[in-house]
Amino acid sequence: MIDYDADSELLKALAHPVRLRMVQGLLKSECHVDKMVQKLGLPQSTVSQHLGVLKSRGIVEIRKEGVKTCYRVVNPKVEAIIKILSE
Repeated sequence: MIDYDADSELLKALAHPVRLRMVQGLLKSECHVDKMVQKLGLPQSTVSQHLGVLKSRGIVEIRKEGVKTCYRVVNPKVEAIIKILSE
């Protein structure tokens, strides 16, 4: 069943090229913020803002490893969307 409001918010969160790249990378493996900063070539603050959007929409969750924060995709709809876009 489609939840139009929730699905619309999910798509809005994915409707940015940087966030799409982040999600695609996170689907391949969990990742620390500093690794994403290196891969994306963006400031840490920008990466953190994008991760905040993804987290607030229930797309990613965090896991602490000492002082580092690790992110992973937890929304199965997002995985299906990325798979479709990758075809």
